[in-house]
Amino acid sequence: DAVADPSYLALAPGGGVLYAVSETDHGAAAAFRSTPEGLTPLGPAVPVGGSGPTHLAVAGRRLLTANYTSGSVSSLPLAADGGLRGPASVLVHEGSGPDASRQERPHAHQVLPDPGGRWVLSVDLGTDSVRVCSPDPATGALRLHAETALRAGTGPRHLAFHPDADVVYVLHELDPQLTVCRWNADSGQLEPIGEVPVASAAAPGAVRAYPSAVVVSPDGRFVWAAVRGTDTIATLSLADGPGKPRLVCGVDCGGSWPRDLAADPSGRRLYAANERSGDVTWFDVDRLTGQPRRAGSVAVPAATCVVFA
Repeated sequence: DAVADPSYLALAPGGGVLYAVSETDHGAAAAFRSTPEGLTPLGPAVPVGGSGPTHLAVAGRRLLTANYTSGSVSSLPLAADGGLRGPASVLVHEGSGPDASRQERPHAHQVLPDPGGRWVLSVDLGTDSVRVCSPDPATGALRLHAETALRAGTGPRHLAFHPDADVVYVLHELDPQLTVCRWNADSGQLEPIGEVPVASAAAPGAVRAYPSAVVVSPDGRFVWAAVRGTDTIATLSLADGPGKPRLVCGVDCGGSWPRDLAADPSGRRLYAANERSGDVTWFDVDRLTGQPRRAGSVAVPAATCVVFA
C-alpha cells in the first residue's frame, strides 16, 4: 500500500494525476500518474505538516489539505510532472465550539479554491466557521482574509459552490442542516442567508443524522447531501432559485455510512461511497425531480471517496 488510510482523493485539472491524503497522525499526501493501466507513484508520500488530513484539492500549482486533527490547512508545491514537493506551508486555525466532545479545538474538514481561483475556503467543524484565505502569489502560503461564523454547535463539514450563481451551500455534520451563503468573489466575503434541513427532525431515541458530503448538479437545478446514521441521500430542489433550496425527499443510500457523494460530469448519475458496508452504490437521477433511483453497486472495502478520472 503506497498510502496508509487514503481517506480522500483529488484529480488534477485535465486528469492524468491523482492525489490522495493519508489520514494518520503523521499526515501525508501522495501523487500518482493515472493511466488506463493503473496508478504509478510519482515519488514517495510527502508530509503535509498536520495530522489527520481529511480532504485535499488542487489550486493552481499547489495542493491544499485540510488537517482535521491538528486543525490546520496546508499548501504544498507541485512539480512540473504533478508530483509533490515540500515543505508544506501551514495555516493553523484558532477557536472552539460549544460541543465539548467534538469542538474542543479547531477541526479543519475541507479546503478548496473558489471557482475563480483567487481565494481558498476552509471549513472548520470545531469552530463553526468558514475561513477565506488569500494565497501568496510567490510562495503559495495561505493568509487569513476573512472568517464567517455559522450557527454555534452545527459543525460545518463540507461546502459546494453553485455553478451559475454566487451562492455557496455549507453542510453541517452535528446538525442536519444546509446553510445557504452569498459569495462575493470580488471582496472574498461569505454571508449566511438561510438554512434548510437535509433530514427530518429525529424523534427521541431515533437514529441521529450525521451529514457528510454535499453536491450540486452540473446544471444547477438540484443539491444532494449524503447523511450518515439515517443512511440516506437528500434531494433539494432549486426551482425557487439558487438561494432557496427546498428539501424534496430522502432515499436509502444502498449501504451503511455514506461518507462521500459524487455526481458524474453529466449529472445523470450519483455515486455514494458507503464506508461501513464497504461498497459504492450508484443511482440514476430523474431529470425532472432530481430524485436518485438505485441502479447498482460494487464492493469497495471501507469506501470513503469517489472521483472521476
